[in-house]
Amino acid sequence: MIKITFPDGAVREYEQGVTALEIAKSISEGLARNVLAANINGQVWDATRPITADSKLQLLTWTDKDGKSTFWHSSAHLLAEAVESQFPGVKFWVGPPVDNGFYYDMDLGGRKISEEDLQVLEKKMTELAAKKEVYQRKEISKADAVHYFEEKGDEYKLDLLQNLKDGEITFYTQGNFTDLCRGPHIPNTGFIKAIKLTNIAGAFWKGDEKNKQLTRIYGVTFPAKKELDEYLAMVEEAKKRDHRKLGKELGIFTFDDEVGPGLALWMPNGAIVIEELEKLAKTTEEKAGYHRVVTPHIAKESLYLTSGHLPYYQDSMFPPMELDGGKYYLKAMNCPHHHKIFAAEPKSYKDLPYRLAEYGTCYRYEQSGELFGLMRVRCLHMNDAHIYCTREQFYDEFKAVNEMYLKYFRIFGVDKYVMRLSLHDPAKLGKKYVDEPALWQETEALVRDVLVRTNTPFVEVQDEAAFYGPKIDVQIWSTIGREFTLATNQVDFAQGRRFKLEFTNKDNHPDTPLIIHRAPLGTHERFIGFLLEHYAGRFPTWLAPLQVKILPISDKFLEYAQTLLVSLKNADIRAEVDDRNEKIGKKIRDTELARVPYMLVIGEKEMSEGKVAVRRQGKGDLGVKELSAFIEEIKEEIRERK
Repeated sequence: MIKITFPDGAVREYEQGVTALEIAKSISEGLARNVLAANINGQVWDATRPITADSKLQLLTWTDKDGKSTFWHSSAHLLAEAVESQFPGVKFWVGPPVDNGFYYDMDLGGRKISEEDLQVLEKKMTELAAKKEVYQRKEISKADAVHYFEEKGDEYKLDLLQNLKDGEITFYTQGNFTDLCRGPHIPNTGFIKAIKLTNIAGAFWKGDEKNKQLTRIYGVTFPAKKELDEYLAMVEEAKKRDHRKLGKELGIFTFDDEVGPGLALWMPNGAIVIEELEKLAKTTEEKAGYHRVVTPHIAKESLYLTSGHLPYYQDSMFPPMELDGGKYYLKAMNCPHHHKIFAAEPKSYKDLPYRLAEYGTCYRYEQSGELFGLMRVRCLHMNDAHIYCTREQFYDEFKAVNEMYLKYFRIFGVDKYVMRLSLHDPAKLGKKYVDEPALWQETEALVRDVLVRTNTPFVEVQDEAAFYGPKIDVQIWSTIGREFTLATNQVDFAQGRRFKLEFTNKDNHPDTPLIIHRAPLGTHERFIGFLLEHYAGRFPTWLAPLQVKILPISDKFLEYAQTLLVSLKNADIRAEVDDRNEKIGKKIRDTELARVPYMLVIGEKEMSEGKVAVRRQGKGDLGVKELSAFIEEIKEEIRERK
């Protein structure tokens, strides 16, 4: 008998070799019908894989991220089976799950695939899913695996096998399709009830532009048709809210080939949004005791060797420039520069916590295939800060940063969020992570303690920490349910020693501070991209590039319109006059499309009474008001950032 420990701490005994699916059935048949996979001792397994030793078990369903990921990975295999039936001789590279569905990269041998083919493949996948084909796992020797794919003439799978060894190779088979795969997979294809193949794209093998271009098919599947219908409705709404489309329509940002990919040019309207966000951050940080600093855009190689970024992060940095007999790099992160500022003057425990803030410009060499509007760029402006504190101060400082996140969420109307506690992988110490096992355990426990004691919702994720310490990545959801990674809050136990940062402690001895890296508003690029989609381009009044548009009914009211404009500008309200020779209906429609929060319509009655007729974006007519009353109302709305 083996002991199985459930998430609530309950322990049950089962026969050795029992599966997670059998355990689910022992609890209830209804539960078993929904189990897609299982977390066994921190690893995601097939629900049908035998458990042979005492284990901690979590049953995974569609509501669990790992359950959904397993569902979509299994759907990629179902797609491959359908493709193989329609395109004999096809060769497959990889087919992973992604945030919303899955894809599979394949070599069709020069054949083209069309939108009509996608419909045929959807139908075939539906037929195959209905057969409830079991996903069968088989451990196989490297020699046998190589022989299998050599007979198929599949150079892509043979390439994958090069870095694998005996004991870590498995095949999965469902129906007539067999694939090299580490798994896990759902019990059978019958769980897949609704299928949509969404897109065809080209993808270079291994992401290298020098390699052959493969065909990539994207898809998404669900355990019920209703969920697919809801997803497709959300996709249509997301298209309307696409930040690239809205950014162009509203004059927020642009890209230019001669400037370079991933290098955003901020238009006048975008610059206003940036300035308002910086005002918010600077005001908030000043009240919280931060010191504002400014650092250069480049630095010598030795700085990044000291920080450790070059060994761990070089692939994401631009190539060096040869200057004055040495190498200089574009700044990819602000922290080394801030450490130098901390070290520039002696510090005692009375100076701590010491908080340095900067909206620093950084440059990161994202692969061209990964660039995406404002979400993945090569030049970014980061709401960055570094807090130098003692271990005794850590709880309060880390908690204060999290509270700053929550304040911003309230301002921007973010109701759904979760903190991802990113931990290290002990097996990768010295390679991906600083080789300090005791400090990893200590700092991970410090962060977890803050989250638990403050009742902050969080999930733990292995192998996603920064190389110098654990971190929190903040996941937020827009009003239509789209998930974004917004910001980060990181602990650093390594950089202080690397830079020989010291303060004199209460015992008059030198000590090394803990460092907190934080960026509550992330970068201008990603955050404004999020806000465009979150608000569908309808920025709140305080953030809107243009806050008021004055609409005279005819040219005879232009002079009055100009006097109103002067009054509004004197009140620091961003306003314009629409002086076009157009009918008032068109002016109103155009202003609505431009997402301007307020319109002041003026005609004979308004001019004679010295008043304005107020219209609100999306709400229509608010009635006639005294200009002074309107100004007071809108100033309060702006001041309170409502």
